[in-house]
Amino acid sequence: MERIYIPQLLKAVEQTETISVREHLRELETLTPVQGFVKVSHRSGYLEVRAQAEAIVTLTCDRCLQQYNHRLVVDASEVIWLQERIEPEEEGAEVEVAFDDLVETLPPNGFFAPETWLYEQFCLALPQRQLCDQQCQGIQIQENSETSGTVDRRWASLEALRNHLP
Repeated sequence: MERIYIPQLLKAVEQTETISVREHLRELETLTPVQGFVKVSHRSGYLEVRAQAEAIVTLTCDRCLQQYNHRLVVDASEVIWLQERIEPEEEGAEVEVAFDDLVETLPPNGFFAPETWLYEQFCLALPQRQLCDQQCQGIQIQENSETSGTVDRRWASLEALRNHLP
């Protein structure tokens, strides 16, 4: 996906560019290509960005540590203000930022990277609790007849090594 030169949007039909997406994003590992669209509209002092896209990703369950496939769906929109970056007067000086200024900005004569923006939206759509199933019991612990306690199968090699040490 190519970057969009922001002033060029002013010459587009309805000052809008719609990008059809059917490719893998560089930074996002997916089983299927990302499919959908990104629509970028220039609205004088800001960009209005909207996307609908989906892909299938492989996640690791937080309980049982098994991998599973998950359909990741993005339906996002954002307003990005067009404003020149304010540089501090001295290098390393602190700049006070008002709460209202904590928004995404781009320079009016700069570029918008739809692939980066879409990647960020997919990252935000990843589930915080990654569970392969709501009823996932987690790692099953088996009784070991050689020891009195329980041993997780992942520790079996270390347990065998411990038995060989004096």
